[in-house]
Amino acid sequence: MMRNDKPYAPLSDQVRAIILGTLLGDGSLKVQNEYANANLQVRHSEKQKAYLLWKAEKLSEIAGNTSIGVQKADGYSMEKKWRFVSRRLPVLTELHCLTHKNNKLRIRRKWLNQMTPLSLAVWWCDDGSLIGYGGRKGVFCTDGFDKPSVEILARYLAVVWHIRTIVAPIYREYHGERREYWRIWIRSQEELKKFLRIVIPHLPVSAMIPKVMLLYKDSQFQQRWISEVVHLSHFSQATIMSEYEKKRARWNVYR
Repeated sequence: MMRNDKPYAPLSDQVRAIILGTLLGDGSLKVQNEYANANLQVRHSEKQKAYLLWKAEKLSEIAGNTSIGVQKADGYSMEKKWRFVSRRLPVLTELHCLTHKNNKLRIRRKWLNQMTPLSLAVWWCDDGSLIGYGGRKGVFCTDGFDKPSVEILARYLAVVWHIRTIVAPIYREYHGERREYWRIWIRSQEELKKFLRIVIPHLPVSAMIPKVMLLYKDSQFQQRWISEVVHLSHFSQATIMSEYEKKRARWNVYR
């Protein structure tokens, strides 16, 4: 079994928060048979390159010299993916033990309770989407989890963050077989706004602004929400308006 020669050092609060959030989305912690310790792997599409690079920068304390790379298109994906792979570290093995059982992610309140607003923001940026007319409803694409796990996540959002959600299925055809997947839906506009106000201050890159930008026909409602995003976020008004205009143009085409 290979050993890690790096000295033990605890994870910073920020790195821990990011890892806990991305484990619910596009990140994974794995302990492979030939290694003693776990490492973190994260993959994002070409259009989310800036987001991947942000994660790589914030996770620099667990990175190696070749942590950032490009995964070419394969039989599962038609586009290349940007990838971050951390070093194998005892501290990541500890986190793996907290979040996994038999090397499989296990959703438990024991580790969800350690998540922060930054964790929620990362989870939303990874797997959350605005949907509905004007994007005034939200959904977490928790397709990789079974129904009991998704229900634990929904209860966590309700109890800890006071966000009311609904757990409901979607159905997809896969090789001629109809499969059921469970998602978390935020169908109340007020509940969605309450959630977005938690994550907006922690939005990582400007490309994620569309994930919090609600669209309205009424110009007064629209300006109020834009003003909230400007006030809560760390981005300039010019940057936010630029992302708003691009999203508005896409919405107008769709309409």
